Amino acid sequence: MTVAAFEKTFKDFGMFKENLKYKNATSRLEDLYRKDEDIRHPFERDYHRILYSNAYRRLKHKTQVFFNTNNDHICTRIEHVNHVASVAETISEFLGLNPWLVRAIATGHDLGHSPFGHTGEKILNKIVKDNGLLNSFWHEKNSLRFIDKIETMPDYEGFERNLNLSYAVRDGIICHCGEVDERALKPRDEFIDLETIMSANQYQSYTFEGCVVKISDKIAYLGRDIEDALSKKILEEEQKLELEEIIKDLYGHKKLKDINTTSLVHLFIIDLCKNSNPDKGLCFSKEYFEIMRTIKKFNYQNIYSHPRLKTFEDYANLIINTIFNRLLSYYDNSNTINKLECDEKFYPLLCEHFREWLLKYASIENQEYRQSKKFISKIIYDINSIEDYKMSIVDFISGMTDSFSIKIFNELIAF
Repeated sequence: MTVAAFEKTFKDFGMFKENLKYKNATSRLEDLYRKDEDIRHPFERDYHRILYSNAYRRLKHKTQVFFNTNNDHICTRIEHVNHVASVAETISEFLGLNPWLVRAIATGHDLGHSPFGHTGEKILNKIVKDNGLLNSFWHEKNSLRFIDKIETMPDYEGFERNLNLSYAVRDGIICHCGEVDERALKPRDEFIDLETIMSANQYQSYTFEGCVVKISDKIAYLGRDIEDALSKKILEEEQKLELEEIIKDLYGHKKLKDINTTSLVHLFIIDLCKNSNPDKGLCFSKEYFEIMRTIKKFNYQNIYSHPRLKTFEDYANLIINTIFNRLLSYYDNSNTINKLECDEKFYPLLCEHFREWLLKYASIENQEYRQSKKFISKIIYDINSIEDYKMSIVDFISGMTDSFSIKIFNELIAF
């Protein structure tokens, strides 16, 4: 049977008005302003709010695998989220799911990723644990934090408000962890408070669309990371050929003659669509599930743990900890703003940007700045709490791009 002949069996399970979960899925933390003539679907509005956010724009200068690369053709975080969206949209279209929900989750799933990729994530995780701030720092939860509390957008009157995305999009973002090997995915039924989620992969997504993005995340990066590693000489062509032979010997596979992004994406999408249904959930065949695990293991052994990446990991550790400790040294309760302002003559980039961060998000008696900027978004830090202040530094750093954090570090060491 050809792919075109497969029935779109998921239609009744997608997030459309007929779905019993739809009311919960489209609910928001607050009512979202709108104009009477707005013709967009609720999830379409979410997609546009993500697409025009500053957090999305910064992804173009954030690490996917290789740090702060000067090669224009190496994958960055913004390219990755668009790859995931492309894969997820193809799968959802075939299965009859909601395309706008898939697009919104995929495009926003890494908005809270730190500079320097997973290395930066590990460094910030150690900082929050050492300072007793959180049980752990993980980018899925940080992405939810950014879209709920940090990212803002002007409304029709120019007032800066939080993004206020729908529950289904927020849920798909915090539940997108694709690092755990699962052959089949089905959404959960529980309508839970997303703030209570304490670890990656604690829950499956509330929607099939969220599950599609979770699977698409892995499909999108496996082949692309191999291509980048080859171009940077992290991998040699002989190693890729060895991997292809391993897959051929283990699984007798005839179709996968060359491992690259397009071949892997195509084969995994087709296999997933052939083997999925509402009862089993989103499911790979046993053969392709094992092929995916084999490639993932190969990538971890030969790419992500490569010695050439270690030097830059040490550099990233130095940069992030230097910035954290410098900003921590300014803390003086409500006088912190004045201390930052005084040091702008030495560190104009760091002190000005962080001072503005506190003026926007912290409870400071002088609210003229917020009023002048038309900020009516959430206040999330108590300036008189050292724990809140430390968390403001973590948030500030986690939103940085690779290039901006390096620029800040160079400012700190320059005389």
